[in-house]
Amino acid sequence: MVAHQLDEQITSRFRFDQRLRVLDVGLGQGTQALRLARAGHQVTGLESDPAMLEAARTALADEPEGIRQRVKLLEGDGRETGATFLPGAFDVVLCHGVLMYTDEPDPLLAGLARVLAPGGLLSLLVRNADALAMRPGLAGDWDAALGSFDSATYTNRLGLQVRADRREELTTTLTAIGAPLHAWYGVRVFTDQAPDTAEPPPSPEWDRLLAAEERAGRTDPYRAVAALLHLCGVRG
Repeated sequence: MVAHQLDEQITSRFRFDQRLRVLDVGLGQGTQALRLARAGHQVTGLESDPAMLEAARTALADEPEGIRQRVKLLEGDGRETGATFLPGAFDVVLCHGVLMYTDEPDPLLAGLARVLAPGGLLSLLVRNADALAMRPGLAGDWDAALGSFDSATYTNRLGLQVRADRREELTTTLTAIGAPLHAWYGVRVFTDQAPDTAEPPPSPEWDRLLAAEERAGRTDPYRAVAALLHLCGVRG
């Protein structure tokens, strides 16, 4: 879902033959980084977790040489991007699944905007604080659901205490750092109760699920209660 939405934004902003400079902050196992490198883009991946970084390096080692040459993997904290990279060094910056582990997201976002070239795309994937009660509520955990109305923190599926973000607040922040919100999507509107598993093989049922999620993720009021929000800002 996120890959499709990201490609939609890239296609609408850049020439089809343009080889983009991409920074993936908190790249995890490198799923998006490798996908964009396969599409011909030059990708720098930044990851602070040594185990995740090693997993990304292992995945990269299995790629053809031409793709390996387009990917640079670095160990580092996303909050240091402003000091690590030159201003305007990237056309696209990804920050997916990172803000929930950051107590103060504004300095991180400001650093990401700083390294974006004019017209560059900032892609954020965050936990939706306006829908925190949905998961426990649908699971019948009424105490947790009631508590979620008054807090932006929650316990994730790894058992960690993390935080969520509100779209209205992020919209204000993106404007302040010079990368105002251009488009946004909901992710996992209907499937948040499903376990996090590898993508199953294509099937008619899987295709229908994706079609329903795709439609809901860009349609009000459904997208507002998605578990995750995919926000895309554009550097002025």
